[in-house]
Amino acid sequence: MAIPRLSSLFRCRKWAKSDWLVAFLGFLLIVFFLSFFFDSTSDSVPSVDRPLPIAYPPDLVKLKLSSKAKERGAFCLDGSLPGYHFRNGSGSGSKSWLLHLEGGGWCSTIASCSSRAMTRLGSSNYFEDEVAFQGVLSSDPSQNPDFFNWNRVMVRYCDGASFAGRPEAEFKNETRLFFRGQLIWEAIMAELLSMGMSDAKQAILTGCSAGGLASLIHCDYFRDHLPKDAAVKCISDGGYFLNVPDVHGNPTMRSFYHDIANLQGVHKSLDQKCVAKTDPFKCMFPENFLKNIRTPVFLVNAAYDFWQIAHVLVPASDDPDKSWAKCRLNIKECNAAQLKVLHGFRSSLMDGIGVFHQNRVGGMFIDSCFSHCQSLMPVTWHSPTSTRIENKTIAESVGDWYFNRKPVKLIDCPYPCNPSCYNSNFT
Repeated sequence: MAIPRLSSLFRCRKWAKSDWLVAFLGFLLIVFFLSFFFDSTSDSVPSVDRPLPIAYPPDLVKLKLSSKAKERGAFCLDGSLPGYHFRNGSGSGSKSWLLHLEGGGWCSTIASCSSRAMTRLGSSNYFEDEVAFQGVLSSDPSQNPDFFNWNRVMVRYCDGASFAGRPEAEFKNETRLFFRGQLIWEAIMAELLSMGMSDAKQAILTGCSAGGLASLIHCDYFRDHLPKDAAVKCISDGGYFLNVPDVHGNPTMRSFYHDIANLQGVHKSLDQKCVAKTDPFKCMFPENFLKNIRTPVFLVNAAYDFWQIAHVLVPASDDPDKSWAKCRLNIKECNAAQLKVLHGFRSSLMDGIGVFHQNRVGGMFIDSCFSHCQSLMPVTWHSPTSTRIENKTIAESVGDWYFNRKPVKLIDCPYPCNPSCYNSNFT
């Protein structure tokens, strides 16, 4: 489904505060949360379990289609040119760069990729003319204290395989879909390097959801293409997907990743040490390759990740009697037995990141919220009422880690112990 273009909505800048609030919340609800789901539609639009405290006027950034994509054969699923949104850095941040890789699920079959190619997640023909830079991308120091004046880029996601698809897989494809995620990544990297990133003194690669997985897959490539003396690190937000069975014991996520890898030929883009030892699709799970990443990594993840609970742990197809219908959409609706299952999911995450916890240069912020992708909204990234662990917001924790102010290995106690959580509600 195409999302309406919003440029005309913001032409008049002299709005009342209430108008800004309506426009901003409308933008987030339409654009932001839709990017968290598979190419199929989600159950409903989320809210949070307490009021939003502050409405920040949107920082709108225009779309730019890649100038290097065509010559490199880098195309979205439908053959259109990929793109990105760029905000110049200034002052002390003029030599610092932050790249954010957009999320939006994956497609694992010709049918689902064909459907995706008719949306903004598979075609730049449906990209918004402008997007709001919020959270880690914001120019407002009150919501983005450490990175507000950096060069900031949002790379749009239109390939369906975490920027890792390969054109050699296209021979299986009779509908002329383009599996060019790896080439999109390389083309936009080349373009940004030519725009000044080759002189970066500081740099961060981050991403949300499928983009959070991509930030791990491409972390060392990012490091290797920047100056050796630059401080380069990577942040994965909501990208630590677990290889766990669903509530009926079915390998839902395992099978899904297997089909993505087989369809879009991602194995050459994945960690080669991992690929040499096991089936390539298993190397899409961070637990199997995180230890091989040479560049410092920070994990931002909700222990009760609503996307994984609704699509991996309790997919709708595995809930025919609707016994999980409310719980999978709102953690406050879970009964004691269901909460026990969700606590088990949290335990699987703790087991998965156990080795990484010992990584000297790594960092983490693992809260116990029913949330997903927490770096793009001020209400979860950094605001007076943001989620906190040890009285630190995610933004403060990431800043402490990136600038080596202090080690950051923050793991929240189990739900519902943290009253600062913003728990999404899809009911």
